[in-house]
Amino acid sequence: MGKLTARAIAERALEIGDAEGLEAVTIRRLATDLGVTPMALYWHYKNKEQLLVGMADHLIGGFAPKPADERPWQDQLRDLVEGLIRTLRTHPCAKGILEQIDPVEVEHFLAVWDRALGLARTAGFTVDESCLITKYLLQSAISIADAPVHVRADCEWEEQVRIKQVGLQSLPVQRYPHLVEGASSLAGGLAPSLYDTFGVDLVLSGIEALAARR
Repeated sequence: MGKLTARAIAERALEIGDAEGLEAVTIRRLATDLGVTPMALYWHYKNKEQLLVGMADHLIGGFAPKPADERPWQDQLRDLVEGLIRTLRTHPCAKGILEQIDPVEVEHFLAVWDRALGLARTAGFTVDESCLITKYLLQSAISIADAPVHVRADCEWEEQVRIKQVGLQSLPVQRYPHLVEGASSLAGGLAPSLYDTFGVDLVLSGIEALAARR
């Protein structure tokens, strides 16, 4: 093969992580798959922690925040959040990676975060408020991207949903009327499109309402 690059290593690591889980991503496994010695990988990533950072940077690198324009900050912030969600969803292992690394070490994540901070400041929030807003916002985007409703609908998944639904429906209706009423949705029966759009609306509406009070 040609010269081994950090990009090629990260791409293969993401493929393994998406298909088999992050536990399967090891230097030895990658070396075998890429046809090199483990030492060749250590030149780029000295340990698993550095590899995870490289994987995070590569997957978020697929999303380039748009530069500021003349549109209302609300529209630009929605574009940022929805674009990040779409990018993260292309890799099932994305949430697991981001939970294990410090985002400050991920260059492409910093670009997204800085853009979000700039939009929050444009909306009139203080520096402290903007920092809190963007932390909650980015965490929400990561969670929405990893939504269970987007799991591949196979027999095992459908059975898990059915069992949860039956369990909720079997609760005493006089004591838990609303849990029984929402059993299907709570168990995972929500439409994916509703989950995404309502989730983003819920988060952004709170920010817009706070900004309107200024």
